[in-house]
Amino acid sequence: MNQTIGVFFGSRSPEHDVSIVTGEFVMRRLRDLNYRVVPVYIGKDGQWYIQEQLGKLKFFTNDASFSEQLAGSGWNRFYLDLEASRGKLAFCTKGWRKRTVEIDLVFPTVHGSGGEDGTLQGLCEMFQAPYVGCEVAASAVAMDKVLTKLILQGAGIPTAKFIFFTKAEFNRERAAILARLRRELNYPVIVKPARLGSSIGVAKIADPDTDALATSIEVALQYDHKVLIEQAIEPVADLTVCVLGTEPVRLSLIQQSVFSRAVLDFTAKYLEEGGTQLGGKDTSVVIPAPLSPEVTEAISEVARKIFRLLGCSGIARVDFLYNQKTGEWFANEVNTLPGTLYHHLWERSGVPFDEVLQTLIKLAAERALERRRLVYSFPSQLLTAAGSLKLAGNKLGL
Repeated sequence: MNQTIGVFFGSRSPEHDVSIVTGEFVMRRLRDLNYRVVPVYIGKDGQWYIQEQLGKLKFFTNDASFSEQLAGSGWNRFYLDLEASRGKLAFCTKGWRKRTVEIDLVFPTVHGSGGEDGTLQGLCEMFQAPYVGCEVAASAVAMDKVLTKLILQGAGIPTAKFIFFTKAEFNRERAAILARLRRELNYPVIVKPARLGSSIGVAKIADPDTDALATSIEVALQYDHKVLIEQAIEPVADLTVCVLGTEPVRLSLIQQSVFSRAVLDFTAKYLEEGGTQLGGKDTSVVIPAPLSPEVTEAISEVARKIFRLLGCSGIARVDFLYNQKTGEWFANEVNTLPGTLYHHLWERSGVPFDEVLQTLIKLAAERALERRRLVYSFPSQLLTAAGSLKLAGNKLGL
């Protein structure tokens, strides 16, 4: 446990505050396991801060705005040291009192853009720094609900009927798109930004002949340049399975999230007493979900299949929609960084959260070692051959 683990959280994302909660929770538990932990906070302005005070939630919840505190004296902005970042990430400050912080293993807890979408993972790959969780491709695909559903369709996995379009298309073909939505989908429908989590910007529209649909689309397009419209499943049970590891993976029990609102929105997930994303109470979270053994087995096995299909590793949460009337189920979304890593579901499934953390760190180190064993060079005579071509200057622009 001599390595230094950097827990990255915050970032320029609508899910910024959710990330702070997850980051603080993970840091506290890692310290309990005697790991050396460095909090790496990415502000809403994109600046990076490394300071011990950031490792405590009260810094972000006291009366003074934490953005004002960061702007105060005594705070240094950190920059990535490109020269020193080899097999790790090294950060330094500028000026005569230069500080350097080296991170041996990256633990991303950034929800949404700037972390969960593969960008932070890509940074780690560039410097061969070990990092926890899914790799670049799986993170990027799972972040995009449209790409995920297209892959599910291609694999023959049931998913709710959907239509998607971009902001440019909606601005150009607004009337035609609204007419298509009325024609091709049964109502109610769910409107979502394609690449955002925590149910931000999500709305349920029951009547196509109102202005509510267009308004909800415009709201969703404030958060993303692509929007997803899904046919709602009713009466619905919202189900979740968590997956841990590589091959063979471990599966959690199935959780059912119970909510009284039109959709399982941000308030129901985080703000109401017993929020479903924070573990909830028995009234809002039912574990295990009251399903038949046959449905339980089918959904669990498909969660395993989806995890492998998207190339996930480490941890992910796979969500399903279950029609309580017909018994049909539909794969819905994949989340490669569940809020607070869904510790409550793992613990109710008989896997202590300390074991989850240690498994993720162990897998990150093993993957980094495997990558370093790959061959990254290929001897060839291409440059010599290209340089000897008489027409090289004209043909190749040399």
